[in-house]
Amino acid sequence: MWIADGWKDYEVIDTSSGEKLERWGNYILLRPDPQVIWNTKREHPLYKKLNGHYHRSTKGGGEWEFFDLPTEWSINYKDLTFNLKPFSFKHTGLFPEQATNWDWFSSIIKREKARNQEREIKVLNLFAYTGGATLAAAKAGAHVTHVDASKGMVTWAKENAISSGLKDAPIRWLVDDCVKFVEREIRRGNKYDAIIMDPPSYGRGPKGETWKIEEAVFPLINICADILKSEPLFFLINSYTTGLQPAVLSYMLNTVLVERFGGKVEADEIGLPVSSNGLILPCGASGRYTKA
Repeated sequence: MWIADGWKDYEVIDTSSGEKLERWGNYILLRPDPQVIWNTKREHPLYKKLNGHYHRSTKGGGEWEFFDLPTEWSINYKDLTFNLKPFSFKHTGLFPEQATNWDWFSSIIKREKARNQEREIKVLNLFAYTGGATLAAAKAGAHVTHVDASKGMVTWAKENAISSGLKDAPIRWLVDDCVKFVEREIRRGNKYDAIIMDPPSYGRGPKGETWKIEEAVFPLINICADILKSEPLFFLINSYTTGLQPAVLSYMLNTVLVERFGGKVEADEIGLPVSSNGLILPCGASGRYTKA
């Protein structure tokens, strides 16, 4: 398992009865987590000192209950800064477990820049959300194209870039349907050194396009191969969908990328350490392709 254990401003404190107790900077949140199927005793004192609690509804969704929580605050991961604000469906605007992937591809970008400082490394980030991976890649020295169907998320990502000192970094911000964007890039003949994608289980594009990951993700990987350069640096896919386990991600990347470009694939669960007991909370799976 790949573990995001480099955080100082975030931690999973405890987990029990379908929820995780977290520290986001100076604030304590209690949020639902479908992986937490155990009902261990809630003995940690911070359960009684919450700043925010997202209550799930039996009808789906839910709502926040706040106790002295600002509408917006920020946390840091190494030299990146992220602006947080609780919104619908329990979210805060950041998936901290992704830091293990940020560290992985940042090291690849930095290695290549060390070999050739003049090389322009082009990275495409699809379903890019609030820009965690975009900022990590840009900070490492890449030119990044950030694509998300939500205008609000792209605006939020730009704010994170400014907070992280990346206002003038070579980042192209696009509000677009990810599949249609890739199809247009094929027609335009544009190529990338690396692709990152974190597709949702289900979603809608800006013009009402529907996305179901089980049906759409393999065709998307296929067409993404057409916009990779002949010597790609890396390809990263992440999934929170239960059915897309590491072996499934590995199978897809091997059949599309390794057969076409050579290289190798690794896939594993990703997770966050739980500070109260030293165990690991699983947070989905990632597949990583590298040419070298």
